[in-house]
Amino acid sequence: MGVDNFPPMLVLRRRSRPGEWLIQGFLLLCALLSILTTLGIVVVLGRESWLFFGDEAVTLSEFLTSTTWQPAIGHFGVWPLLNATLMTTTIAMLVAIPLGLGVAIYLSEYAAPHVHDFLKPTLEVLAGIPTVVYGYFALTFMTPLLQNLFGRETVEIYNTASAGLVMGIMILPLIASLSEDALRAVPRSLREAAYALGATPLETSTQVVLPAALSGISAAIILGISRAIGETMIVSIAAGAGPSFTLNPFEAAETMTGHIARISGGDLSYNTIDYNSIFALGMTLFIFTFSLNLISRIIVERFREVYE
Repeated sequence: MGVDNFPPMLVLRRRSRPGEWLIQGFLLLCALLSILTTLGIVVVLGRESWLFFGDEAVTLSEFLTSTTWQPAIGHFGVWPLLNATLMTTTIAMLVAIPLGLGVAIYLSEYAAPHVHDFLKPTLEVLAGIPTVVYGYFALTFMTPLLQNLFGRETVEIYNTASAGLVMGIMILPLIASLSEDALRAVPRSLREAAYALGATPLETSTQVVLPAALSGISAAIILGISRAIGETMIVSIAAGAGPSFTLNPFEAAETMTGHIARISGGDLSYNTIDYNSIFALGMTLFIFTFSLNLISRIIVERFREVYE
């Protein structure tokens, strides 16, 4: 057969689909808007924070080292607010991490399908409860419970312990759900290989599945920490309303978010030292959460397992 007798080559062309281009353009616009919104927030925080630190009465060294926060009388140490934030976050994670991982392992490795289908949506209902409800739950239930356990002379009405415990309950569904998704993403073949070698379900869960899902679990935990640091209503209602540098979780203390909510609700004049301090605290929170997100990405890349 000669060359001229071959059939003509089929030319493949991309079909024009205006609808697809519109959808792609809309999604790109959404991505650009989210990026521009983030940049706008950073610009506003940076500009207003610069006004705060540019005041002659404020020094960066005092802001980072002093344990007294009273802007109205010229004391600008962030440690009382930062210490309360770290205390409530630590208490919350002590509750949310072990319980969340326990729930995730049970749902992924032990629960029957009908039990899983019932428990997981029920657990995630906790994530839909308004945080103001959690705040009053901490004040009217958790605080009296702690007072009955440790004494009314020991536990104050407003304290970081009750706020942290209830915050942990609030964060529990987030960590449990994301961790369970990470555990379920582990290939079934790893479990079957462990069972074939004689491992028990507990050994398989803790020594095979859990290490394989470590990157996803770590990301869930760091996301929970970021959520705890940024929580406002629970700490505003239950933790206290005055900056106090204390390591006693049964005493009242004010977090950075609680202070921002309290001060911003008052009559503050624009470009005053009290007004600008709100943005300095907001920038501090942004740096914390941004750093946690970077750490999360590093951990995910470090411990990510690729299965083929």
